[in-house]
Amino acid sequence: MLDICLLVRVHVDALIVAQNHMGVCDAIRRNTPVGKLAAMSAPHLPKLAGIDSEVPVSSRTPAPLPEVPAAPGAFLQDRLASWVSDLTTLHELTERLAGTNTLDGALNELLRAGAALVGARRGLLILEPDDGRGPSTTLGLGLAHADLGLLETVERTATALGRALDGAPGTADGVASPDLPGDPGLDPRHREVAARLGYAASYTLPLSSESAGRLGAVVWLYDEPAEPAGKQRHLVGLYVRYATEHLARLTELERARADVATVAEELLPSRLPRIPGVQLAARHRPGPRGGGDWYDALPLPEHALGLAVGSVGGSGPSAMAAMGRLRASLRAYAVMEGEDPVAVLSDLELLLRLTEPARTATALFAYCEPAARKVVLAGAGHTPPLILGDRRCEFVETTLSAPLGMLACWEAPSVEFSPAPGETLLLCTDGLLRRTGDPMDRAFARLHAAASCVPKARRHDPGAVADHVLRTVLPDGLDRGDGAEDVVILAAHFD
Repeated sequence: MLDICLLVRVHVDALIVAQNHMGVCDAIRRNTPVGKLAAMSAPHLPKLAGIDSEVPVSSRTPAPLPEVPAAPGAFLQDRLASWVSDLTTLHELTERLAGTNTLDGALNELLRAGAALVGARRGLLILEPDDGRGPSTTLGLGLAHADLGLLETVERTATALGRALDGAPGTADGVASPDLPGDPGLDPRHREVAARLGYAASYTLPLSSESAGRLGAVVWLYDEPAEPAGKQRHLVGLYVRYATEHLARLTELERARADVATVAEELLPSRLPRIPGVQLAARHRPGPRGGGDWYDALPLPEHALGLAVGSVGGSGPSAMAAMGRLRASLRAYAVMEGEDPVAVLSDLELLLRLTEPARTATALFAYCEPAARKVVLAGAGHTPPLILGDRRCEFVETTLSAPLGMLACWEAPSVEFSPAPGETLLLCTDGLLRRTGDPMDRAFARLHAAASCVPKARRHDPGAVADHVLRTVLPDGLDRGDGAEDVVILAAHFD
């Protein structure tokens, strides 16, 4: 970006110098007599062997005045103005690209801006980092999914795009195909696809740099035989070089987010247990920085089931590591004394206070006996669960309690209730409520309304219930409100 700004400044300074030079010339013309100006403008022959080469003019018959030539700086002024206009456009496009903070947004902006610079209407971009670590994607401009699939049927080495992706010689500075129908060496399949999609020319550039390596390639398609002019190639080349560096940064960010999501998923159950009389489903949507929300479902002796959700304060790798330790500890306590949820959370609070005194967490643990229709649960500063059935949709009344790590000694009474056949117990973390961006009372009301409007035909499927609640509470997806929050929903449907 700094280089582009310097180029603009240099050309502007040159334009100012040229204008000042022409202003001086105009002043000389205004202050010089016409005859003298004509003599100054006339060509002068060199003096040879002492002979004066000047031709004397008769004093009686005035010589005709020669035509004053056009200002020599007019062409320079127009050219500099054109350069400044082009560089200003390039500056604006790079500013827009720099404003994109997602990989998809940057790829779409690159396609649109490049098409404007080369005068094309459609384009295709393939992101395929040569290190094989991903992410990989194919994106089209003015092309439908079927069109993209049709283009993929052309052999890779038969197109300039494929050769640029492979780093073939001669593709680094761009490849122009100005007349595809008239190219006798064109691959027959490529000719057929071009005719079907209605493009007759293309211009291809690789997405590569010394620091970023080869990230992919982009091609713009023309409806008629054409190719970009030299100035257009220069401008789009500058733009693509800058875009490649920006894409490299976003690619690394996308990889980091994917790694965080992978670690978060590995710290959670790989599968849910199968217990007679109950069906389970879970939904986990980690935040971009990774958070400490978690869930668990583990089989206990005598066909019992333990359900848990919780949240560790903070975000990032530290919170994720603490979440893994907390979940593993709760599993151990649940196996030993799961029938008493208060004892499980008391032990967990003591461990947290001794090993991580600066950390706080919320948790909810429920001990379920599906055959006996019995659920005993206790919560520590956590969102109460919601019971959904044909005749009721209400929050389970849990006792008020501080989060773990907030008090010197934690203990709160448990709550026991009996789910009816066909009812679903819905446990979630606070992240679902905070993602709405609403005050907590309105967020709770939204969660209750979302659960109560689940269609009756889908209430027997806990996965469908969780999906419906997620889509209804967050209709704009997971980017609304505090985007750093994890979202966890655990649903247990009792047969």
